[in-house]
Amino acid sequence: MIRLTRAEQQVRTHEHLLRAGHEVFLRRGFLGATVEEIAAEAGYTRGAVYKHFGGKEGLWLAIVEADAGTHLQGLRSALKQAACRDDVIAILSGVTDEEAAKWTTVAAEVLAATAQQPEIAAQIAALQQRHDDQVVALLAEHLQRLGLEPTMPLPQLVVMIGALGIGLALRQVVVKGADSRAVLVHVLEAMLPTT
Repeated sequence: MIRLTRAEQQVRTHEHLLRAGHEVFLRRGFLGATVEEIAAEAGYTRGAVYKHFGGKEGLWLAIVEADAGTHLQGLRSALKQAACRDDVIAILSGVTDEEAAKWTTVAAEVLAATAQQPEIAAQIAALQQRHDDQVVALLAEHLQRLGLEPTMPLPQLVVMIGALGIGLALRQVVVKGADSRAVLVHVLEAMLPTT
C-alpha cells in the first residue's frame, strides 16, 4: 500500500468532498443537504467539510468554480467548431439533460437561500462575473469570426441567457414536457439576427 503525504491526503479529501457534495446537492437540494450527510457520503466527519470549505456554502462555491472550468472548456471547443449562426444558437441553447436541469434548480435554490447573506452573495456574484466575462470573451471572438452582430451588448446577452436558462430549467422541472429549449432558441434567433 502506498502511503500518501499529508499534502496528497489533503488533496484527496478535498476531491472526495467535492464529489460527495455534488451528489448530495443533486439528491437533496441545497437546503435539504446537511454538512453531516455530505461528510458521511465522502467517508469523513463534518469537521473535514468545515476545514476544507468553511461550510456548505463554501463547498457549493468550490463545486461551481471547478465546474466552471469544465463548462468553459466545452464551450470553447464547441464554438471553435461552429461554422454558422445556427451552430452558435444550437451551442448556446444546449441540450439539457435531467442532471443539468436538476443542478440548475439547486443553483436557483442557492441564490434564493444566500440572497440575504451579503458575504456569500458577494462571493457568488464575483464567481458568476468571472465566468460571464470569460463567456463574453469567447462569444466575442467567435461571433466576430462568423460575422454575427448581436442585437444587445454581449455582457447583457450572456446575463440574459443565464437568467432565461435558469428560469426555463425551473419551469421544465415543474411543468413536465415543457419545450424550454424551443423558447431559448427563439430568443437567441432574435438576439443573433442574420445579416
